[in-house]
Amino acid sequence: MTAYQKIADELVSLIDKRVLRGGDQVPSIRRATRSYRVNPGTVLRAYRHLESRGLIESRPRSGFYVRRVALQRVPEPAATVPQENSTRVVIHDLLFELLEATRRPHLIALGLGILNPELLPGEDLNRAAARAARRLKPSRVIRDLTPGDPDLRRLIALRYLDSGCAIADEEIVITSGSLEAVILCMRAVTNRGDTVAIETPNAWPQLTAIASMGLRVKEIPMHPRTGVDLAVLEGAFRSRSVKACLVMPTYQNPLGSRMSDEDKRSLAKLVARYEIPLIENDRVAGLYFNDVRPQPVKAFDRSGHVMHCGSLSTCMAPAYQIGWIAAGKYRKEVAKTKILLSLYTAPACQAVMAEYLAHGPVERNLRRLRHSLAERCEAMVTAVGEHFPAGCRMTHPIGGFVLWVELPRDVDSLKLYRLAFAKGVSFAPGPMFSARHHYRNCLRLNFGYASVQGIQDGVRTISKLIGLAA
Repeated sequence: MTAYQKIADELVSLIDKRVLRGGDQVPSIRRATRSYRVNPGTVLRAYRHLESRGLIESRPRSGFYVRRVALQRVPEPAATVPQENSTRVVIHDLLFELLEATRRPHLIALGLGILNPELLPGEDLNRAAARAARRLKPSRVIRDLTPGDPDLRRLIALRYLDSGCAIADEEIVITSGSLEAVILCMRAVTNRGDTVAIETPNAWPQLTAIASMGLRVKEIPMHPRTGVDLAVLEGAFRSRSVKACLVMPTYQNPLGSRMSDEDKRSLAKLVARYEIPLIENDRVAGLYFNDVRPQPVKAFDRSGHVMHCGSLSTCMAPAYQIGWIAAGKYRKEVAKTKILLSLYTAPACQAVMAEYLAHGPVERNLRRLRHSLAERCEAMVTAVGEHFPAGCRMTHPIGGFVLWVELPRDVDSLKLYRLAFAKGVSFAPGPMFSARHHYRNCLRLNFGYASVQGIQDGVRTISKLIGLAA
């Protein structure tokens, strides 16, 4: 056992025995360094490991604390076990119903994977839009043709420094949102009938995109906390059965899992060794609950095989639909594909986001958003732990805005969805997140849309109906 694992295990034991309780501060890094006679890096690594398990949390300028929900934990699900052969994606009709249902007034929306607009910086964006409009000229259309607004690309490149990446603005291609970014990457490196390695379960918008392109998928197992199984993924690479790989290493949708930096580094080395294009969907990486932004796989990319897809629309401005790709060695192919697919991204939207990034209170608004999401996550985890029946399992995300619940095997989440919807609550049933419509006894809950009270009421309503869906 390594030194950091020993420290982590001792703290887990103290939490299990209730010596350390929810809200208690764990020893400071300086104090733990003296107590365990190790260097500060070893203690920090132990604390980050416990943080990734959802047991402790860091508070800016304060230290590390036991999460209040840690003592009420529902066990996490087991790793997923997909079938080994590749398959075509079959789109579930329920997704269209779920989109329509979100428009219903008074619905407690725990289903659709978006944030509540009231949590986002509407007024600050309006002021940025007014300033941008005064300077917007017709010639901007030419200036902002693909790869996009030079000022916006420079500002995005600067933001990469916060996550340990040195990205040149010439590498960046502006897109109409993060989903278009993923689609452009897949179109640039695959042809109809090719097979793409993907995580399972997987976000239904990505599955829809894959189906529309006539691609097949090789589903790779997922651990609910640490992400994609690298050993199985390497086997797929070694067999040369896949042409590309699509992953969401940070706060994966729908599990909420996050790969460690060590695993991200290993993944970057794998794609370099086998020369497989890696599409990294990093749309929610900025929604971390601690004080350190996670590094993307792109930070460890030395070969240019990682195409990093980011988003300003997910956690800042959904109305403007701005995303981007740091495309590495595939920059020319991605830019050509963008031109063929949609020519360019709306110049007015690019201008507003450039203005907001340059002069708006971006970090202040993101801190406020992260605080709100952490509060809602704790409310949802606590509510599920209190109200869902024995035998349920749940992921414990430390960022993003979704979590995954595994119900007893005899529960049908599709039937449960109908029952809950009739009571004014929506969620996303598990079969929506599988190419083969698996995970019938699972569901995804979004804690980024409803209020804390709505989350509590919605979870309580669902829990009362679980017995009727068996």
